[in-house]
Amino acid sequence: MDHQRGRHNQPCPPARRRRSASAGPGGSAKGAPKQPDERSDEGLGRSRGGLSCKLHLAVDGKGRPLSIVVTAGQRHESTQLQPLLDAIRVPRPGGAGRPRKRPAHLIADRGYAYMRCRAVLRRRGIGHTIPERSDQQAARARRGSRGGRPPGFDPNRYRQRNVVERAFNRLKQWRAVATRYDKRAANYRAGVVLASLVLWLAP
Repeated sequence: MDHQRGRHNQPCPPARRRRSASAGPGGSAKGAPKQPDERSDEGLGRSRGGLSCKLHLAVDGKGRPLSIVVTAGQRHESTQLQPLLDAIRVPRPGGAGRPRKRPAHLIADRGYAYMRCRAVLRRRGIGHTIPERSDQQAARARRGSRGGRPPGFDPNRYRQRNVVERAFNRLKQWRAVATRYDKRAANYRAGVVLASLVLWLAP
């Protein structure tokens, strides 16, 4: 062991290599293709509390789920409006004809108060009740008459949005839904679907 003591004075590579000047904040060089995140396909994302998951839900007037989308926790609600609408399939009475995919009216919270969401609903001919965010109202006030006419908003109809909140509360009665234990997003979504079937079969 004595003959190895002198090696500590010799130059050696650092334990942690320094990033190059062209490396970005993530440590990869600029212009290099980003490596795909393995958790992105499983509906898991990083947040302050660690790995998180978000459940997006569309329900009918009785709080019964119509479509379910599972994403990572950092995904914003407004980015999942179109997938939610695409997943709606309501069979017609008697099974004749194509299933209905367009709701008569949509009620959503301020998380969907974006121009891209309103444009999607406008293209599909879906009436909607979505309140404006406070920053949108302030920007419109600063622009004055150039801000245009604010979107229509019916406060009495917006009170019916509690239906989707109550649907979430009913789904959270299942521990596997309230606290995700499944590694795979498909398994977790399957559990949510089973819980939703119970809501549909409940009197």
